[in-house]
Amino acid sequence: MAEAIAEAKRCLNCKVPQCRKGCPVGNDIPDWIHELSMGNIGNAMSIINAKSNLPAVCGRVCAHERQCEGNCVLGKKGAHMNIGKLEQFVADFDTQMKLTRQPLVQKNRGRVAVIGSGPAGLTVSGELVRGGFDVEIFEMEPQPGGVLMFGIPEYRLPKAIVNSEIDKIRQLGVRINCGVTVGPEVNIDQLFAKGFDAIFMGTGTGKPRKLSIPGIENDSVRQAIYFLRRVGLYNAGLINRDEVPVKEGDKVFVVGCGNTAIDAARTALRLGASEVTIVYHRDIEKMSALRAEYNDAVAEGVKFLWNSSITKINGDGEHIADIDIETEGTTATVAADKVILAVGSRPASRIVSTTTGIEVDEKGYVLTRETPYGMTTRKGVFAGGDVTGNQATVVHAMQDARAVAAGIAAYVDALTLMRTIDNA
Repeated sequence: MAEAIAEAKRCLNCKVPQCRKGCPVGNDIPDWIHELSMGNIGNAMSIINAKSNLPAVCGRVCAHERQCEGNCVLGKKGAHMNIGKLEQFVADFDTQMKLTRQPLVQKNRGRVAVIGSGPAGLTVSGELVRGGFDVEIFEMEPQPGGVLMFGIPEYRLPKAIVNSEIDKIRQLGVRINCGVTVGPEVNIDQLFAKGFDAIFMGTGTGKPRKLSIPGIENDSVRQAIYFLRRVGLYNAGLINRDEVPVKEGDKVFVVGCGNTAIDAARTALRLGASEVTIVYHRDIEKMSALRAEYNDAVAEGVKFLWNSSITKINGDGEHIADIDIETEGTTATVAADKVILAVGSRPASRIVSTTTGIEVDEKGYVLTRETPYGMTTRKGVFAGGDVTGNQATVVHAMQDARAVAAGIAAYVDALTLMRTIDNA
């Protein structure tokens, strides 16, 4: 507490706060830091809650160095405010001490179904339930949280934190149905038949992109999102250790250099891999991973090959013998046990293929409109986050979802007005 308050007192409370401009959700950072500096943690939490549905998550996984902290004027002197740590402190303290009890709002404004319980789905749900909507989430995994639960490693985002944030949204009255896959089990038409006024698709991008590399169909080549999901399921006690692709002693190569690649590499080491190397076709200045994440990976023992590409994977179809790696025109053959691909993903088609009227672009991303914001080409069906091509960080998914929630509210309000006029 003393450390947090001392740090908060360093804030200059700028008249034009650049930190707020750097925050995708427009968090009123100087305001809540000022409250924290006086020990008013409840007030600080209330200010944060006005803009963020997942503060304990954002405090841990946001790209602070490129957003709020990267824009802090104190950073010019080499000592920016530690905004992420302060947000994490406030959110954790609030949860542990049960300071904030948000009032339950009467849910009589309309019914909304939310597909997916990742950052976008949880944000839409939180925004709408606070606005008086009856919200129900449908999640295909056995536990809610999406990428927060099964895509971000425990060391970066403890699952107890995710569960506590989800519990807060549950306490507002949002119902969550797990183990339900919309598309094969229940489709859009059936959801509308259940009486929902609008439907939100926050299903992310679960279908991985593939590279054209000879031997890439080898069973020992896995996608990073699949690998991290299996680790998440194992850590949750839902699958056995032998169902996780990386074994103890494996020599692992990770293709790509975004934060997901770093997560996969560090997770492989923690699972007992003997050696993990990230192979990236550009140099360190071009990587999309945060420099802090890179530094942590290096400290943990992850190796990096810059300006390099895997050109061939050799093996018997089930196991890898070795791989060919080209670095600046020179090719070397090295032993390998596993290759993990972290080169991006695209939306699955299980929802779009089981209904009519939802159009996608050539890459499979759902097309949406500006008014009402987020509505697809099918009336009453909205989409946001990764599934629409707005792939970025957790907080960017939240930013988009808040705008879509406003679009859903405007649409349902108009629908209710039209029904009232028709029945008059």
